[in-house]
Amino acid sequence: MILPVVAYGDPVLKQVAKEITPDYPNLDALIENMYETMYGASGVGLAAPQIGKSVRLFLVDASPFAEDEALPKEEQEFLKNFKHTFINPVILEESGDEWAFNEGCLSIPDVREDVFRKPDIKVQFQDEDFKTHTMELTGLAARVFQHEFDHIEGVLFTDKLSGLKKRLIKGKLGNISKGKINVDYRMKFPLLKKKR
Repeated sequence: MILPVVAYGDPVLKQVAKEITPDYPNLDALIENMYETMYGASGVGLAAPQIGKSVRLFLVDASPFAEDEALPKEEQEFLKNFKHTFINPVILEESGDEWAFNEGCLSIPDVREDVFRKPDIKVQFQDEDFKTHTMELTGLAARVFQHEFDHIEGVLFTDKLSGLKKRLIKGKLGNISKGKINVDYRMKFPLLKKKR
């Protein structure tokens, strides 16, 4: 089932999400619905807060980036199969010199800005069966993980922008929260005035 994506301005996007336990109700269905929602919106990642659930869960399928000819062959190969469900993830290490990349977000449609992040990370997480894994990620895979991880920490990519950039997009963000935007996937807008 495709769920509505929560738009910028909804308080759930600013909460630090809670850990998930193995007895979380209907987790399999939630994960399945999240994948359907992500693919329906042509996203490469989706975090639970983006569908209104403040829990430490996100999923990633970075295979669309594998088509990018500008990337080294081995990174293309890695991204082709970089599809995971991350439950209760933690970043153990971040290293390297920060680099900029133009990021967007399903909760903030039509806004794209350069965000600086570290290129190399070491992460730990649980899969759907609550088995623990450790993984080292680099480049775009690391970036997609960090972007989604921020969501469960109550941080949006727009929070990482300079004061000037934030002022420049303020009007756009306000319109998004009021639903004054055209999107081709279902969304839930926090400040949309209900029609009588």
